[in-house]
Amino acid sequence: MLRISQLCKIFTSGNGMEQTALDCVDLHVGPGDFVTIIGSNGAGKSTLLNAVAGVYGVEQGRIWIEGQDVTLWPEHRRAALIGRVFQDPMIGTAASMTIEENLAMALKRGCRPGLRFGVNQQNREHFQELLSLLDLGLENRLKEPVGLLSGGQRQALTLLMATVSSPKILLLDEHTAALDPKTAEQIGELTRKIVASRRLTALMVTHNLQDALEFGNRTLMMDRGNVILDVRNPRRAKMTVDDLLEQFASLRGKRLLDDRALLA
Repeated sequence: MLRISQLCKIFTSGNGMEQTALDCVDLHVGPGDFVTIIGSNGAGKSTLLNAVAGVYGVEQGRIWIEGQDVTLWPEHRRAALIGRVFQDPMIGTAASMTIEENLAMALKRGCRPGLRFGVNQQNREHFQELLSLLDLGLENRLKEPVGLLSGGQRQALTLLMATVSSPKILLLDEHTAALDPKTAEQIGELTRKIVASRRLTALMVTHNLQDALEFGNRTLMMDRGNVILDVRNPRRAKMTVDDLLEQFASLRGKRLLDDRALLA
């Protein structure tokens, strides 16, 4: 489904200093894999997702999605294959547009510019059916501006928008981190439900080590632009947070992650 070969990304600061964000990364993610990604700040987690999505060009390497080499594709072209949810609930939706208009726009993701995203009755009924699965009452608020929604409701809508067109890859970049604990748990459970029901292939960056072990079927650990650990079920199912900490210490000889991860 997703194959990455020798992927390198280097950022250059204003004073000419170079920082390697991805250091010849090799990765294969099979159809239906739900992969969680952990690592220290600056390990390359978000950069990896951005490279897959086409936000960043890369200095070296190739990216294939479902057998198609998308390395040179611009971000808007890859959008037809990729759904994304970001940490900030305000990203991913248009506040001034209604709920149904946002969903209609999501259905047209990856289509050529200029195509209308008007809402017809058939689409409206489809949106109501999808929104009812969220159990937030949004199916009765189709004509309300998204800006009136709470952060949790907006993130739930963003998740639905990211998956409504059945993308080949779903990228989740700490999509529960900015929410309060109760709402984060609700969005987490909704994520499990949508990924499982649609049989999506997903990559989820998280700082929560417990979530890294409980979500999906596979966990990657990154450090300094490299994948240093790749563990899958059934082995992963027997691991604990302490096991992850010990693995990192043995591989890198330093403390894993930051206080946000340890306290999550």
